[in-house]
Amino acid sequence: MQTVLFRDLGQMDYQEAWDYQTVLHNGLIGRKLEHRHLSPGVFTQEHHLLFVEHPPVYTLGRSGSPEHLLLTEAQLEEKGIRFYKINRGGDITYHGPGQIVGYPILDLDRFFTDVHRYVRCIEEVIIRTLAEYGLEGLRIAGYTGVWLKNGATGHRKVCAIGVHLSRWVTLHGWAFNVNTPLSYFDNIVPCGIKDEDKAVTSLANELGREIDLEEVKDKLKRHFAAVFECRIGETHNAEQPGGAFKQAQP
Repeated sequence: MQTVLFRDLGQMDYQEAWDYQTVLHNGLIGRKLEHRHLSPGVFTQEHHLLFVEHPPVYTLGRSGSPEHLLLTEAQLEEKGIRFYKINRGGDITYHGPGQIVGYPILDLDRFFTDVHRYVRCIEEVIIRTLAEYGLEGLRIAGYTGVWLKNGATGHRKVCAIGVHLSRWVTLHGWAFNVNTPLSYFDNIVPCGIKDEDKAVTSLANELGREIDLEEVKDKLKRHFAAVFECRIGETHNAEQPGGAFKQAQP
């Protein structure tokens, strides 16, 4: 059973968090290359799970269309929203306060080498978390992320997922709308989806009340450990990748 080191980065600028992810990601890849003459199970690997809230930011995946950002540079500056083109899959999405962004940095050689299964597992973590609030999270064929029913035929997206892999080491992850103000999604074509029967929602919007973020984080960690069949190791210093940690059983 693998141990995944957990860090809650709190509120952090997107670029700073991306740089931090990159340091950890490169560390796992470097360790693989250093021990490439050995089978994967012989040497230990240091997997990570990061939680973070970003200031308002739009990010555009490598396959996305810039036209799906509906604001000019001047309007972005006026509203205090940053914009980044990044190397994950998917189109444009929003990150901001009240949203739990999860970045698993895993060497999938220690779990399973199947990117589709990996995305389905992330979806399963969110689906199980939603179930604890009495909501049925759904998958839709042809779309990533987690959805809720909206009437007879429509759906509302509550969690977006976009990942990048290099040498089977993962980067980026999910954006789970918990207390997220939904008005920010009016400035983009979320995930590039223009279907009239698909919208965006949040956990708070569905339940009609603000949700305790720490409560949701605890549930996410527990379900992550169960779905990925791993232990969660708590770390306390986000400035020192690979630092000391204490193990916590799922």
